[in-house]
Amino acid sequence: MISGIIGRKVGMTQLFAEDGTVTPVTVIKAGPCVVIQTKSAAGRDGYNAVQLGLVEDKPIRLKECFKAAAGAL
Repeated sequence: MISGIIGRKVGMTQLFAEDGTVTPVTVIKAGPCVVIQTKSAAGRDGYNAVQLGLVEDKPIRLKECFKAAAGAL
């Protein structure tokens, strides 16, 4: 099982420890995800999978994305 996080990179910042060391960190906005597509082993692909999408504050319009991505919407 692969585990991970889906989100959008917001920016970079720094964390300062008490001893003065600085650690660079990436700020990620992890939002609610929806299932866009499911695949089953009985289908033509031969494996089980789900495709997840991130819910955006401002959704993209169809004319702003690639044709392949528009087919999944």
